[in-house]
Order: sequence, then structure tokens, then C-alpha cells
Amino acid sequence: MTVAIVGAGAIGGLLGAHLARAGEEVIVIARGAHLQAMRERGITVRKGGGVFTARPALCTDEMAAVGDAGVVFITLKAHSIPASAPAIGAALRPEASVVPAMNGVPWWFFPDRHLESVDPGGVIAHSIPRDRVVGSVVYPAATIVEPGVIEHEEGNRISLGEPDGSRSERVEAISRMLTAAGFKAPVQTRLAPEIWLKLVGNATLNPVSAITRTTLGAMLGSPDGRSLIEALMREVDGVGRSLGIELPVSIEKRIDGAAGTGEHRTSMLQDLEAGKPLELDALLGAVIEIAEWNEVAVPGLRALYGLARLTEASARPRT
Repeated sequence: MTVAIVGAGAIGGLLGAHLARAGEEVIVIARGAHLQAMRERGITVRKGGGVFTARPALCTDEMAAVGDAGVVFITLKAHSIPASAPAIGAALRPEASVVPAMNGVPWWFFPDRHLESVDPGGVIAHSIPRDRVVGSVVYPAATIVEPGVIEHEEGNRISLGEPDGSRSERVEAISRMLTAAGFKAPVQTRLAPEIWLKLVGNATLNPVSAITRTTLGAMLGSPDGRSLIEALMREVDGVGRSLGIELPVSIEKRIDGAAGTGEHRTSMLQDLEAGKPLELDALLGAVIEIAEWNEVAVPGLRALYGLARLTEASARPRT
């Protein structure tokens, strides 16, 4: 199968390396020094004491290359997708499937409502119709330690699901492909609770880590920090419940799982330190938007969003 990966950074590069090693024809779309390194030396993945290098069939910055793929993974940050969606949509083959591997509430989450915080003006939905989408929840954590070299920190599960909950041949085929590449790739008929469970963490832990510049271990190692995170998570859970979504595990277990990662620096904290835009709207802005629809009070999340925006602005270089 020919697979394209749009935005082959840490997670996309990890995915591309494993698929290429498993024998799939992989096209990675990236830019800058990371792209150049992948062109010259392939993608090197380190995990624990192990290391391997794989060479994708094509490394390019041309979005038109997705036209050769039957499956297109989008591993861009959520706020980068609207700008790229028209080019992706224009290049897609008629039968191609799109797997958005994004954090937060995805643009396709609601069949009949539009999330302005995630998809401004509806440009993504217009460019990539919902019937092209296979949903996913991505758990691996990885970091680019130097161009072309990825440190795989933890996790190998990528849950998949059709937006309508069916078990289609295409989602089963993608699951088999990912499994053969070394991932756990279960097909879920109810993906929304899993999306929301990950969101409960990302919408709270990530912004708090960026504001306080602390690791998960430091944040959750104090009674005050744990109490704050629990209160924020319960607000996110309340918004999910207004949609009929029940979390598959308790808030307490979700916090314990995060605390167990130790001195992990969230991706949002890493983005802040690198001077990159923060992935706030898909993670937090979308929850607040949905809360407004359903008249759910989320005062803590609103304050967190405002503080995170101030933190982001203060970290920008002054001109």
C-alpha cells in the first residue's frame, strides 16, 4: 500500500519509519532541515537501547505527492491543518482514505455541526469531506532530537474508527497495516469516549505545563497541583457528558496514568520553549465552544485558556 504522511515531524516520522521498515511504500511530506536529513539518510528511530533506520520511498515538500497514496495520514498540529487542507483535498485520489492523527477535538467529530475553533470558516470540512476520514487516537510520544532522528519515548497504540462507528474494510485494512508495522491498532466502534479521554488530559495538563513550565511529575507531585488538574478535568468531563460521552476510566485513574510518566515535558511546553504556536484551540478552545452550545459552565477552563494565551504572547520574541 502507498501511504503518504503529511507533516512528518516526530509522530509522522515515527509512523513513516515503521511503515517503511514493514515494506510499505511511504511518502513523507515535511520541510526544512528535517526533510533534508530524511532525504539524505532516511529516518532513524531510537527507543531505549534499540535503534533502526528506514528509508521512505519519497521525501518531499510537495503536497501534490499525496495523489499517489491510498491512505493519507495527517500528522500536522491541529492549528496547521486549515492552511494545508485545500492542497491536501485537491491532491487526493477519489478512493483515498484520510487518517487525521491530531490532538484535541477533530474537525469531523460532529456530523452536523461546525467547530469554528478547530476549523475556521469550515475550510477543512470543505476540502476533506467527512466520508473520506478514518478517525484515530494516537498514543505514542516522540521527539525529534536532531534532523532525521526521532526518539520514541513511549506508547505504540493507535486506535482507529469510522466516524459512523462501522467496521469497514478500509478501517480494517489500515489496522492490519499498522499492526504489521509494530503498532497496536484496534478498531473501535465507539471512538468518541477514547478521543474524550485523551482530551481530558491534553486540554488540562498541556496548558498548565506551558503556563508553569513544569513536567507532569512536578505538576502532579504536589497536592495543590493534583487538585487543580482534577478540577479542570472534571469540567472537561462535564462537557463530554453534555454530549452523552462517558469516560471509559475515572478521572483519578487518568491522573494516576499521567503522573506515572514522571518528568515528561508535554508537547505544548516543548512548543512554547521552541517559540512555536501553541495547540490551544483544538485542545481547549473547542471544549469551551461546545460548552457554550450546551450551556455548561467551565470557569476554570476559560481562565486556563486566557492564561495560556497570555503565556504564549509573552514568549514571542519582541520586535
